[in-house]
Amino acid sequence: MIRVVLVDDQALMRAGFRALLDAEDGIEVVGEAAGGDEGVRLVRERVPDVVLMDVQMPGVSGIEATRRIAQDPALAHVRVVMLTNYGLDEYVFDALRAGASGFLLKDSEPEDLLTGIAVVARGDALLSPSVTRRLIGAFVARPPDRTTAPGLECLTPREREVTALAARGLTNEEIAAHMVISPFTAKTHISRAMTKLGARDRAQLVVFAYESGLVAARTPDAARGAT
Repeated sequence: MIRVVLVDDQALMRAGFRALLDAEDGIEVVGEAAGGDEGVRLVRERVPDVVLMDVQMPGVSGIEATRRIAQDPALAHVRVVMLTNYGLDEYVFDALRAGASGFLLKDSEPEDLLTGIAVVARGDALLSPSVTRRLIGAFVARPPDRTTAPGLECLTPREREVTALAARGLTNEEIAAHMVISPFTAKTHISRAMTKLGARDRAQLVVFAYESGLVAARTPDAARGAT
């Protein structure tokens, strides 16, 4: 059973998500909150597997609420999915930096929402290769913040290579084909890199890759040409 908390200031939006999720076997909505501060308190009380978090809310924003959840050791296994109205919301990258595991459009198809919750619940990042390329290309086209970025010296050459490929939006299977290794080996390298860097999940590993300068961001013009 995947336990979910909904955090959105729009009651109608919460009701729609709850109706969809309550009808699904294997998913249980264990609470709702109308704001970020209330949402953090609820998450600490219920300790769900997944939080569906609105990006923009009055008072404590979804990004700040996500940061508080990610920084709480007692909530280490809780995964936050940001809800946004736009495919390339200007706040999404800040949300990933804060510790979100990915994002979904509020008008996503029901099956995409359900699949996304399952993906994040098992510890994967909810960032498709095409979305990763567009998102990073559009909103990370700025000098890396090496003052806060983690050092990559602890990674082996293989781990650095798979991290760079993951940051470019490749799946484990695509990484395996590129490096001529098995998908299992690619996944192992990714997992070890995450452990060494203290990344909560694959989404944060992508953020680390760009902030450290391991991968250079493209310009918005280049990003618009990505598929």
